[in-house]
Amino acid sequence: MNREQLEHVIRAAAANADTDQIVIVGSQSILGAYPEASHPVLCRSMEADVFPLESPQNSILIDGAIGERSIFHETFGYYAHGVAPETAVLPEGWQGRLVPIQNENTRHYIGWCLDPHDLAISKIVAGRPKDLEFLAAMLELGMIDRQTLSDRLTSTKLDPHLRSACEARMACIC
Repeated sequence: MNREQLEHVIRAAAANADTDQIVIVGSQSILGAYPEASHPVLCRSMEADVFPLESPQNSILIDGAIGERSIFHETFGYYAHGVAPETAVLPEGWQGRLVPIQNENTRHYIGWCLDPHDLAISKIVAGRPKDLEFLAAMLELGMIDRQTLSDRLTSTKLDPHLRSACEARMACIC
C-alpha cells in the first residue's frame, strides 16, 4: 500500500463509520511520518488496521464495507481491517504523538498514524518474523533510533515475561 492508497482507505473508512477521524495502528501507519516510504518490506501489506477514534465499536462497519474480500478489496486490491484500539500494544503517551494525514484526497477526514517509534514497539511486541523484518527495515532506513526505541519500550506496560522477550528481540535486531 502506498500513501495515496492509504488516503483512499482513510476516506472510505471514515465515511463508512460515520466519523471524521480514523486511527491507523498497523504497518501502513508508517506512511504518516514517511509519505514516500517505498521500501518493499514497508509497503508490502495491502491491509490497513484502523479504528474510528471516537467510536471504536464502529470498526465492524469498516470491516463490512471495505474489509477483506469486500467489493472495495476486489476493486482496488487493498482494504481496511477494522480493529479494536487494544489490537496494538503501545507505549504510554502514544496518543499525543499521532501523526495526522488530512488533505483533499482524504476529503479532509483525518487519519491518525502512529509515530514511527510507537509503531516499532507494536512490532517488537507482536514479534512475528514479518514484524521483526519491518522493524529491521525501519532501523536500516534511519526512521527510528535505538535510544528512543529503548525509552519507549521502558514506558510500555508489559508483563515481565513479554518484556524479557521484547528486550531479547531488540537486542537481536538493534
